[in-house]
Amino acid sequence: MQQTSLHLDTPILDLFGLPVSLGVLAAFGVVLLVFAAAAALLAMRRRRTAADLAELLAVQSQAAEARLAEIVRTQAEMQGRMASMAEIFGTRQAELNKAIGERLDGMSHRLGNSMSEQTKATHENLRRLQERLAVIDTAQNNIQSLAKDVVGLQAILSNKQTRGAFGQSRMETIVADGLPIGAYEFQATLSDGSRPDCLVRMPNGQPSLVVDAKFPLEAYNAIRDAGSPEAAKLAAQTFRRDLEVHIADIARKYLIKGETQDIAFMFVPSESIFAEIHENFESVVQKAHKARVVIVSPSLLMLSIQVIQSVLKDQRMREQAHLIQGEVIRLMEDLGRLDERVQKLQTHFTQTQKDVEQIATSTAKVMKRGARIEEMEFETLSPQQTGGDDRGGSRQVESRTGMLKLRVVDED
Repeated sequence: MQQTSLHLDTPILDLFGLPVSLGVLAAFGVVLLVFAAAAALLAMRRRRTAADLAELLAVQSQAAEARLAEIVRTQAEMQGRMASMAEIFGTRQAELNKAIGERLDGMSHRLGNSMSEQTKATHENLRRLQERLAVIDTAQNNIQSLAKDVVGLQAILSNKQTRGAFGQSRMETIVADGLPIGAYEFQATLSDGSRPDCLVRMPNGQPSLVVDAKFPLEAYNAIRDAGSPEAAKLAAQTFRRDLEVHIADIARKYLIKGETQDIAFMFVPSESIFAEIHENFESVVQKAHKARVVIVSPSLLMLSIQVIQSVLKDQRMREQAHLIQGEVIRLMEDLGRLDERVQKLQTHFTQTQKDVEQIATSTAKVMKRGARIEEMEFETLSPQQTGGDDRGGSRQVESRTGMLKLRVVDED
């Protein structure tokens, strides 16, 4: 053992001035073997790693190729879908454009119709507006004319004489429009020498009715124009006194027994004045009733004239009653003659009906005999049968083709 150790420690080589023994060489060889083994192992590991890497790269390459193919396929599908979507979008765009165009055309048509109708309506409204403006212009002209008439009427009413003439004219117009000529008289003279404004002649010999158209309007105008309550009260007293005096004058001058009616009319030419009298001057109205004087407005006078007109019509109808009766008697005579002639005509119609019935009977008989002739039977006879007896009421007739047997069938 020791000898072996000595041999290993013995230097056998001098390397760069350093002794190298066998043990060192052996150790170095072992180290070299270890390094070689390590290098071989590392090389093997490198080769294995390279193979694994190559295999991994191959797998990754295949996966990449598969993914690329999938991407290409997906891209192709996407391109197809995009093409389909582009086609769909194109079709939808065309349909949308068509629908939008149709709607625009419809809207344009409706808008055109609406504008034309609106234009027509506008023209119609303008025409109506022009007509109404024309009517307004006419009304304005009428109002201006009426204003001129009112001014003229105010000028008339401001004068006593013209005011009396206005009341007289209005009363005469109402009477003349409602009564026939001869049933009234203006400014007639009575037995006492007085001259009323109108005298209405009553029928059946009754006394006439007096209508007075004079009215004290100055005091009423003073009431209307009064600026203070004291002046209005004083004017009302004056107006009441003038009315009472005028009513007394009418009753004194125009109520004549046997010649005029026991009442007389005092005509007030204004409905507003008439209402004012009945509302604020009740005592005057009562005194007028006691004096048998009736205060009438234009409407009441018109109503009274219509009543008188109805009485006159009734009186004229009674006067013509005997003429109507005579006409009715002659009408009944004419009706009697007409009834007699109708009876004669009915007799002629009855005889004609009988003749028509006899003609119908004869026609029926002729039709029956014609039917019997149609039912006659003709039979052909041989020459051997010609010598036989004629039985059953048959008659033989010679013919070129043979003997014909004629049999008449009688009906009951």
